[in-house]
Amino acid sequence: MDVFLIGVPKAGTTWLSNILDQHPGVVLSEPKEPNFVASHKGTFERDEGEPDWSKYDGFFSGDGLKMDASVHTFSCPIAPERIRSNFPDARFILCLREPVSRTVSHWNMVRSTGEDRENDRDWSTFEKAWLDDSLRVDSLYGSSMKEWLSHFDLDRFVIIDSSRMRSEPMAVVREVESFLRIEEWDYDVNMDRHANLASSNRKTTAVGTLVKLIFSLIPKFVKSPIVKSLQRRDWNIYRLPVLSAEEEYIPLGDHHYSTCGEELCDEISLFGSLTGFDHSDWESHMRDRFESGSERSE
Repeated sequence: MDVFLIGVPKAGTTWLSNILDQHPGVVLSEPKEPNFVASHKGTFERDEGEPDWSKYDGFFSGDGLKMDASVHTFSCPIAPERIRSNFPDARFILCLREPVSRTVSHWNMVRSTGEDRENDRDWSTFEKAWLDDSLRVDSLYGSSMKEWLSHFDLDRFVIIDSSRMRSEPMAVVREVESFLRIEEWDYDVNMDRHANLASSNRKTTAVGTLVKLIFSLIPKFVKSPIVKSLQRRDWNIYRLPVLSAEEEYIPLGDHHYSTCGEELCDEISLFGSLTGFDHSDWESHMRDRFESGSERSE
């Protein structure tokens, strides 16, 4: 049986994947996001060419439950059919977050790394970025789930609200263990570690780009133990000042909700009708915020 931790970006998947990687019965893909199965290879890159499936096993080493944590898979319209054809017994861990806050966090992350400018996109304001499907698609929970359920039964999914990872981390982990049918394990669930916060992302400098290039040339069997060791210690060398620089972080505000909140309320309502997921807190909060933002803009 294969497991796909299918996202979405900025919804706690880095934390959860690193927690589950501590379990001896789970083999996390290396890298965490191989971006192999889906046509969505990240925020911007798209490639609908058929993957060379003979290479897929190369992302995993060791015995255990193979877990691919490519978070953009959820929003890819062709991923469900591909997975059903190649991994018919797959199960899915779907981490979600209140969608407006998720979208703003994603936007901040991309701006901070300069990835928008590298891909000739103008994400200088949230309003401009929201018009780009590369940002929007990961927050369209209902539309994406409708496609997945046309290929897999709902019982193949466990759906996790990312806010629970901070409020009740062990309960989340036990729920996932039960879903995957693996034995309970004693994890380090420190929320101050193993996380990928938008506010901590930094733009890579020229020196950092050179270091990444050099590191990419090192054979996988050599660098994999190094990467694993750094991940266990929650060390990211690319956050060093000489390798990266800070970018202004824009905090979540009512104007973000007035920009996209109404549309995303419709999406989570659709998601709830398809899955039974309780979205009432999200919807109430989102409607209050986008109505408040709309009033201020009048």
